[in-house]
Amino acid sequence: MLPRLIPELGHFALILALGMALIQAVVPLAGAATRRPLWMAYARPMALGQFVFLLIAFFTLMASFLLDDFSVAYVADNANSMLPWYYKATAVWGSHEGSVLLWCLMLGGWSFAVSRFSRRLPRDMLARVLGVMGAVSSGFLLFVLLTSNPFARLLPDVPGEGADLNPLLQDVGLIIHPPMLYMGYVGFSVVFAFAIAALLEGRIDAAWTRWARPWTNVAWAFLTVGIALGSWWAYYELGWGGWWFWDPVENASLLPWLAGTALMHSLAVTEKRGSFKNWTALLAIFTFSLSLLGTFLVRSGVLTSVHAFANDPARGTFILVLLGLTVGVSLLIFALRAPRVAHATAFGWPSRDALLLINNILLVIMTVTVLLGTVYPLILDALNLGKISVGPPYFNTLFVPLTALLCLFMGLGPLARWKRMPGRELWRRLAVAGLGALVLGALAPLIYHGRWDPWVSLGLVLALWLVLSLARDLLDKLRQARSPATGLRRLTPAYWGMLLGHLGLAVTLVGVTVVSNYNVERNVRLAVGEQVEVAGYTFAMRSLGKRRGPNFVADVATIAVSHAGDAPFIMRPEKRVYLARRMPMTDVALSPGLWRDLYVAMGEDLGDGAWALRIQYKPFVRWLWLGALLMAAGGVLAVADRRYRRGKARASRPAGVEEVNA
Repeated sequence: MLPRLIPELGHFALILALGMALIQAVVPLAGAATRRPLWMAYARPMALGQFVFLLIAFFTLMASFLLDDFSVAYVADNANSMLPWYYKATAVWGSHEGSVLLWCLMLGGWSFAVSRFSRRLPRDMLARVLGVMGAVSSGFLLFVLLTSNPFARLLPDVPGEGADLNPLLQDVGLIIHPPMLYMGYVGFSVVFAFAIAALLEGRIDAAWTRWARPWTNVAWAFLTVGIALGSWWAYYELGWGGWWFWDPVENASLLPWLAGTALMHSLAVTEKRGSFKNWTALLAIFTFSLSLLGTFLVRSGVLTSVHAFANDPARGTFILVLLGLTVGVSLLIFALRAPRVAHATAFGWPSRDALLLINNILLVIMTVTVLLGTVYPLILDALNLGKISVGPPYFNTLFVPLTALLCLFMGLGPLARWKRMPGRELWRRLAVAGLGALVLGALAPLIYHGRWDPWVSLGLVLALWLVLSLARDLLDKLRQARSPATGLRRLTPAYWGMLLGHLGLAVTLVGVTVVSNYNVERNVRLAVGEQVEVAGYTFAMRSLGKRRGPNFVADVATIAVSHAGDAPFIMRPEKRVYLARRMPMTDVALSPGLWRDLYVAMGEDLGDGAWALRIQYKPFVRWLWLGALLMAAGGVLAVADRRYRRGKARASRPAGVEEVNA
């Protein structure tokens, strides 16, 4: 009897979490507006209580999965008694209802983290920040309880067995990819709340940016890792060997990443120079709005994708209304309050200010380009104006040149000074890096492949330009110190984070360029005793066999791979059939490496002991994800900078604070 009561406990915990979120949204904001300390003091305990009850709800749903409680409709639709326990645990976020509950849990976790680690914030600012986050949380909890309740029951007709988790999601990628992605999505709610709180208070200054920047960096780092994991999962799980297809659901995660990148750089200018204040606040609103738009696209049913979960029009309408209210109200606050915090700071060309502004503009143009290509077909379809498909040709034609321009100005940024510097000095500092990038980038394809390729050279020139400009800036800083050791000690974590982030982009550029142009793919027919050569590697099928897994049966090919006289090694691709859904799946065999991947996927049984195989040679493909990890590490490293802790300590001091009375 007790296991059957667990879902009711989770449902009740969700209701209590909603009650606390509503109190968190209303009382602290009212207290800040009327200057009542007791009302503002409600913010912290309500954030803690909401998070605790969301944890209870989440783990009761997980317990229902682990106990095979098929009286819960969500468990019956997404689990099976044969499913391994670790997939049962992660099936909690394997479909719509559980994924939205995970979103709410992470939003509650971010609210609790702000209440815990922002104790030195001014009391009224913290009340406003947590109040805004409570309002967002209230909207999503209402969405869960009214349209997407994960604890809905099938009583009294309880099925004896569940339908099983989608085989595409029975993978380690499901365990780590969605939580990372959601941590990034939801993390931008913090800087959004900071922006709205600052606009309500009429104050955006250096202290404000020192509060907001660490949260922005951490959210951006999580989103970067989440996108990289999604690309990695698609690469090895879907069997086609690609790492990005401009799928609308992939684009939904890229949009807030691009806007968040612009936001991080804009925050740097606001902190250092006191400019771009309104632009920074608007980017914070824009970034979180794009996170909500991504939620709408994935959860509303307007898209058909392996990533899209919902197909209920009521859910789509609710999220659309929530998106409209959030964006509409925040833009109204911005329109009314932005003139009060505006502050013009002069700068000239060339300067780091101007270069960061150009980078921001390019990032916003890139964001709008992806946004239009993603939503325009949906808008036409919704208005019954026809169906069109916008695919890779559109995105590559527009996105690639914009990326090249962005990299060009990114390389200039570290070498420029704030406010203004002589153009001749900037040219002197960048000449060696630029010339080195051109020469090395032009020669690299000849050395690597024996043939010059203009597109490969362009990508490598841009990557080398980023690396060499960073090296020149680091060298200049060390020369200015009394000794290299002293110079290294003077460099801040924020500076090292910038170096890592830009280096990560360069590494990713190399991976994209090389694998896109030098990938070798062959679709072959292979039987036992036969062999084929691909990119200098010999693939010989030695045997075919069967394997029984916990909830699937598989045909397994044993393939010996040899290269240039080296000892052969074995690759074992599989073709699985999952028993509950009778769904066939390809389990790819990979031979990974820093310089190349070998990729073998089984296709169809062609009869007479022969199978269709897709064999690929993918040079430098791992650099795609290595670069993303370096970028994320750079974002996290910058948070360790001491000035953020000092800024929090000085935040309550009135001196030097630019404030405009309401």
